[in-house]
Amino acid sequence: MTQRLLIGAALLAFAADQVSKYAVVHGMELSRRLAIDVWPPLLNFRYGENTGINFGLFEGESDIVRWSLIVFSIAVVAAVWLWVRRNHPNSRVMQIGAGLLVGGALGNVFDRLVYGYVLDFLNMSCCGINNPFVFNLADVFIFVGAVGLVLFEGRDRDKTSRDPKR
Repeated sequence: MTQRLLIGAALLAFAADQVSKYAVVHGMELSRRLAIDVWPPLLNFRYGENTGINFGLFEGESDIVRWSLIVFSIAVVAAVWLWVRRNHPNSRVMQIGAGLLVGGALGNVFDRLVYGYVLDFLNMSCCGINNPFVFNLADVFIFVGAVGLVLFEGRDRDKTSRDPKR
């Protein structure tokens, strides 16, 4: 039953990421315009093609980098899925956190498969600090999911997994 939460959260995160990328990058023609100020400086759309990971780390144009990141992402998805399935089968919050992480990671994998890079478009600045980085909803879901998994690990296990006699 709880696997449905993980799958549902993953599907929603993946769909929200892909729909937002399509709407902004293609529908609003961000790929042509390169910049759209939505609510400056708090929210701007800036076109980005990320061949690396967050903040452009491990950036590279080669197919080796691209496929390595795809394989790594899929391995992380599988590891998180199995870990939550084994250790938190009845925890709604852990299932949802894992689902957000999985859906976000698969959204970026999909981009790498289709475009060869991850489409980024969100840029947020505040309080006189000009943030040069762009990201996407998949990155938000990965971050929120990972934080949820860390914060709720051990707090929401079912009673049988805490029973020392078992």
